[in-house]
Amino acid sequence: MVAGLLSAALEARRRHDEIEFRRCVKILAQGQGLREAVDRALLDALNRHVTLAWHGGWQPADLVRLAGRRLEARHVRLVTDAIAAEMRAYAAATVDDRWLDQLDAIGATVWWGRDEEYLRDDGGRTAMVACALRVIHLLATLPALGRLCPVPGTARRTPGVRGGAVDERTLARVRALLAKAESTEFEAEAETFTAAAQALMARHSIDAALLAAQTPGPGAAGGPEGRRLGVDAPYEGPKAMLLDVIASANHCRSVWSRHFGFATVLGFPADLAAVEVLFTSLLVQATTAMRLAGSRRDGLGRSRTRSFRQSFLAAYAQRIGERLREATGEAVREAAADAGRDLLPVLAAREQAVEARVEELFPTLTLVGAGAVSNREGWISGRAAADRAVLDVRRKLAEGGR
Repeated sequence: MVAGLLSAALEARRRHDEIEFRRCVKILAQGQGLREAVDRALLDALNRHVTLAWHGGWQPADLVRLAGRRLEARHVRLVTDAIAAEMRAYAAATVDDRWLDQLDAIGATVWWGRDEEYLRDDGGRTAMVACALRVIHLLATLPALGRLCPVPGTARRTPGVRGGAVDERTLARVRALLAKAESTEFEAEAETFTAAAQALMARHSIDAALLAAQTPGPGAAGGPEGRRLGVDAPYEGPKAMLLDVIASANHCRSVWSRHFGFATVLGFPADLAAVEVLFTSLLVQATTAMRLAGSRRDGLGRSRTRSFRQSFLAAYAQRIGERLREATGEAVREAAADAGRDLLPVLAAREQAVEARVEELFPTLTLVGAGAVSNREGWISGRAAADRAVLDVRRKLAEGGR
């Protein structure tokens, strides 16, 4: 009976039949003698569908992000707890480091004594059953994604070894520099801090590429990896465009999944780290500049703020892309002079490997526009703001993050 009601509720959810869905929920929540069977069925379904999500290419942060996008805060909490419950089945040594990092970031920990406790019926049992069924429906209708790392239970981690990953001390210095760029009120200081961060990351990426080229065979670092970065409303199109130009300038590729609220960035580990920290910081700087520009109205008093900001961010992204490409080219020339060799073949081979990974994960990839630009004032203002965030790595910033 319980299994049949669960199936009927999920089918009603699929058909958007709210009346039938509520009828099933009411029986499941209030039926005499059903409490234990209903709780066990809900827990089993949550656990099963979380496991299926992993095999479908989804990762912990992806599920939490999608729940927040499609549902409400209580559903996000339930998804997080369902993830923590399911992860108890795996030894830590068989879970990829990137997976563990995401579990820590979303706060997926077992805080309860009995599993029934994490269903949380403090808002009423009917509300709890409805919440669980909505989450189960979301998980059960997930499409398959490209798998970016081994699923839990299949990884073979070597403690302390992160092949090809960015040096944590370098990353800490970069984050400190970008934090200063975001917090300063003076444009010249922001420019200097951002330029220093870009210089550090660009040189670290080149050094990683050279090291990999000199270490062939079993001891060599792995191939391109991937990570998914959130692209949130509003103005998702220009934000995805900003991420794309940052990825391109750092030898990566970005593929935007508009309906899921994220983009998949593919590249080598040092380059991926550069993309993530630069995107986070430049998005903060662009948003701050956009808000300082204020709102806009036309001659009849109608709001033009949305079109202004859409155009502002699109222009900012385009101009930042131009400046980043210039900065990357300068970093390559300086590194080639120091190393006394042509780096272009080394970098080209890595970019070809990234392209091959894109084709493997997205064989039917299509190009779409990021949205129309309809506000000339916003476009001009956005390019001006990007010029103020200019990234000129030719400056000798020997002090780095100090």
